[in-house]
Amino acid sequence: MTENSRPSIIRQGENCWRREDASRVAFAIDGQAYFRAVREALLQATETVFILGWDIHSELLLERDDGHDDHPRQLGPLLDYIARERGVQVYVLSWDFAMIYLLERENFPLYALNWKTHSRVHFHMDASHPVGASQHQKLVAVDDAIAFCGGFDLSKWRWDTSEHRLEDERRVDPDGNSYPPFHDLQMAVAGAAASALGELARDRWQRATGRKLSPPQQPAGCDPWPPSLQAVARDVRVAIARTYPAYEGREAVAEIESLYLDSIAAAVATIYIENQYLTSHRAVEALAQRLAEPEGPEVIIVLPRETGGWLEQQTMDVLRSRLVSKLREADCHGRLRIYYPRLAAADEVALMVHAKLMLVDDRMLLIGSANLSNRSMGLDSECNLALEAGPDEELRGTIRQLRSQLLAEHLGVDAGRVDAALDGGGGLIEVIESLHSDGRTLQPLDASVDPTVDKLVPESALIDPERPVDPNELLSHLVAPEQQSQGVRRAVLGVGTLVLLLAMAAAWRWTELGDLLDLDSLIGQARALASHPAAPVLVTAVFALACSLAVPLTLLVVAAVLAFGAVEGFLYSLAGALLSALLSYWAGRFAGRDLVRRYAGKRLNKVSRQLSERGILAIVTLRIVPVAPYAVINLVAGASHISLRDFAIGTLLGLLPGLTAIALFGEGLEQSLRDPELGSLAWLAALVAALVALIFWLRRLLARRQAGS
Repeated sequence: MTENSRPSIIRQGENCWRREDASRVAFAIDGQAYFRAVREALLQATETVFILGWDIHSELLLERDDGHDDHPRQLGPLLDYIARERGVQVYVLSWDFAMIYLLERENFPLYALNWKTHSRVHFHMDASHPVGASQHQKLVAVDDAIAFCGGFDLSKWRWDTSEHRLEDERRVDPDGNSYPPFHDLQMAVAGAAASALGELARDRWQRATGRKLSPPQQPAGCDPWPPSLQAVARDVRVAIARTYPAYEGREAVAEIESLYLDSIAAAVATIYIENQYLTSHRAVEALAQRLAEPEGPEVIIVLPRETGGWLEQQTMDVLRSRLVSKLREADCHGRLRIYYPRLAAADEVALMVHAKLMLVDDRMLLIGSANLSNRSMGLDSECNLALEAGPDEELRGTIRQLRSQLLAEHLGVDAGRVDAALDGGGGLIEVIESLHSDGRTLQPLDASVDPTVDKLVPESALIDPERPVDPNELLSHLVAPEQQSQGVRRAVLGVGTLVLLLAMAAAWRWTELGDLLDLDSLIGQARALASHPAAPVLVTAVFALACSLAVPLTLLVVAAVLAFGAVEGFLYSLAGALLSALLSYWAGRFAGRDLVRRYAGKRLNKVSRQLSERGILAIVTLRIVPVAPYAVINLVAGASHISLRDFAIGTLLGLLPGLTAIALFGEGLEQSLRDPELGSLAWLAALVAALVALIFWLRRLLARRQAGS
């Protein structure tokens, strides 16, 4: 079969939503190029702008070089400017994030992007997804005439140049703090493809807010294409693929996963991947199958050396290590290479890879928001774009050029050297290894992890689920399905309690019952208790009861802080949350401890005992990974082998960072609205320092305890 006679990989309605014509296509590699292009497009908007993201920061500096124009450079002021001066309707949708990410997010984005901006700027926190899922699409659409889609959020810690200098005074976050080099890319499209992405953005807005918006009129001559962005292809067809979980009567959509699997199956010579994660079981199975073939393609995967901070390194990196081992076992013909981009040998500085890219031969290109993780394939909301060359030699050249440009960037050489090496007839692995150097280069990745950490981390169904978590599946992690019929009374009690708690958590969030959780009302009720002689006991008890009934913990903490102040609110929240945790733990022990010990079987009992050996770290991980509601985790922990002591210490360590952040920023908001003086918060800084010192002391104590075990 000749290359031109091969059937198309892209099939509308099967592995993509739409396939539309694009009058122009371009790639923005790294933050400097992307943020500049977005700013230029926003300044040319005439009617509507949509911004969808996992995270948004109003103080993001889009342009960091002098001499361009006098218009605002920060995102929030720029959106206010085009709404106020140009009459543009701006719609900004950001994930209604879990408490774990509080310290990474902008303080009070609702204030920054709604209250401080013109009324034509509409900001909304997107909570229209199942428990544990996120709105992860990264999309900007301007007048339905140009749209950007890829891995970039308009947020902090994203801007960098393709040089990725070790020291760059421009690479700082809105607080003025520097951060490590960062790599990502975005795809820009114009024409009908951009209009389709605008339609997708309006649909997402309607899902999140209930408001249906009309498409823009697109006046003749409207062309917001950024001057700094060079088109690499014209008049080509672009496929749009999505991931949506089943939710509120809508069926699940897994177009992105299907497109990945179909593209891997169609590869002839080369599969080149850049991704933040590698934890998707189905994608790894597909790659392993191709590696096992005698005449299969080369597989080159570029990953970060480590993902994110401590938490991700102790969870997602462990899952990655397991799947990398499977790939290497399947690589019986030596066609697999897994690298990380090293920027300097002396300091072993690695580049943070945040891209979501796959290139198959010179034929197929996928760029978007979806990581190679289970949740991106089935749980989170995602959007990817794809180009398939077919017999179009010009588009094949575009794909080759992008691959050469990316390899040149990672290897620290000119793109011409990569092209020349490829023209020499060798495979891609041979080219990469021939250009390897002792400085900036692609370095083989050692994905192994500490075996003790590997034993601690549960299977991916909890940390990286591929679909919404079902209460019965949560129980199955404690009791084998074939044995759940035994011990009926306690099993029914345990399952019933779990289902009830999960149902209540959903009811507080998504039904009219949630209307009772008005923040002002909660603050008023809390302050009414303040004058009672037994206020500390009453507030703690009410807080604990509400937590046990699956009322959102974050909302309770904010109400306590704003009602009683940072110190008292923090102490009440900590005491109430700990009391609720201990009560739920004992309930779980009564309902399920004997059931697990007697009926779970040797394998699950062994896992439960291993968790008990690292119980504190297990609970800290479960506390800050948004797997299930607070009360459910307490109940499940009580039914495991984890001791009460480890549970209590782990809960304390897991709660402190989030509670401290809310105490600091919740009080700060009220204070800034009344009397915005930084001096009034100085004593809070001392409290934070003391708590941080306590956390480090406890971690050192824990490390010594583990070393002696």
